[in-house]
Amino acid sequence: MTGYRTDEGYIAGFGNHVATEAMAGALPIGRNSPQRPPFGLYAEQVSGTAFTAPRHENRRSWLYRMRPTAEHPAYRPYPGAMRFVRDSGATPLAPNRLRWDPIVATGAPVDLIDGMTTMLVNRPPEDLEGVALHVYAAGRDMTDRVFVDADGELLFIPQDGRLELRTELGRLIVAPGQIALVPRGIRFRALLPDGAARGYVAENHGALFRLPDLGPIGANGLANPRDFETPVAWFEDRDTPTQVVQKFMGSLWTMTLDHSPLDVVAWHGNLAPWRYDLSRFNTINTVSFDHPDPSIFTVLTSPSDVPGRANADFVIFPPRWTVAEDTFRPPWFHRNVMSEAMGLITGAYDAKAEGFQPGGLSLHNLMAGHGPDLASWQGASNAELKPQRIGGTMAFMLESCWPYHPTDFALAHSQLDYDAVWGDFPKAVLPR
Repeated sequence: MTGYRTDEGYIAGFGNHVATEAMAGALPIGRNSPQRPPFGLYAEQVSGTAFTAPRHENRRSWLYRMRPTAEHPAYRPYPGAMRFVRDSGATPLAPNRLRWDPIVATGAPVDLIDGMTTMLVNRPPEDLEGVALHVYAAGRDMTDRVFVDADGELLFIPQDGRLELRTELGRLIVAPGQIALVPRGIRFRALLPDGAARGYVAENHGALFRLPDLGPIGANGLANPRDFETPVAWFEDRDTPTQVVQKFMGSLWTMTLDHSPLDVVAWHGNLAPWRYDLSRFNTINTVSFDHPDPSIFTVLTSPSDVPGRANADFVIFPPRWTVAEDTFRPPWFHRNVMSEAMGLITGAYDAKAEGFQPGGLSLHNLMAGHGPDLASWQGASNAELKPQRIGGTMAFMLESCWPYHPTDFALAHSQLDYDAVWGDFPKAVLPR
């Protein structure tokens, strides 16, 4: 539906798709994110809904501005309007962008459970919603003990070193470049075939991860069901004391059995651990112009009660070809109603020239301006646009409709100068 212009200089109507410019020629024609927008302006999308919200509910606008919203210093507490906030009884969460270097193991080697560090959380587990993101750095096997998570299912994302997950329903070996899921309530122990391991764990408290609907893509593409691997039955017959560590309502509890609980000899059903090789993800991308929304890289989704708004999406940015014409090819400047936590498994991320290392982490909560750093923006704005292979990289994003709260540990160990990556962008010069 289009609108019409009223005598007062407004466009009438509700929810119309409007195109307007205050200076002739400032609005790109036929595309959203040209390689060099008119007058040196910056193209920036503002999303009021998730990318994958149904078309009739999807709300977003592309802005062409003189400086990107991403360029700003850290926020500080505001001393006024004392009643204009909800008194949560907790330290207010600043709307700052955050980034972390890889967490380095120190001291004596520990196993997977003692090597876990919670970085980001967004809902209490008892709400049966939300997701948490942990990192792990382990240097020895779990011996004579197992772990079980009653709060959610665990998605393992190795970054360095393999894990062997011995579960009640079978054994999985998962390497960097693969992922593995252990369902809520399934007991397991983790061994380290390479002697040490480091990576990420997404803990999903909400609806179970599933494959996203493909919509206009059709019947095939993205992560195909046939490429997920479920282990065959396997068991331990051990009558020796075994410690059980359980996570329940956010806390850890323990007890000891006189035998191994990994003693399931046979099983049938459709709740089971699995692993998946990310190299089998069938990447979809543009063959004309504009950088599509990152939802085209969704491997798994945990839906919320609102259609198109995910409790959690697991998204990857894998090796791929980029061929878009007259397009700024890396991720564009953006503010999003969804909150984005990102990790890097290997290589470099194409929107950050430096500072984001494999094993590191970044957080852009809802409506935080973000996008390429200055060096990446300059390079992509002036690059020769020919077919390009983005290889040797694998980044992931754990996107959620719930804002993430960094733990005290995470806040104390974040990079102090992250905002500076968006400093010194030149002001667009308008014709006079």
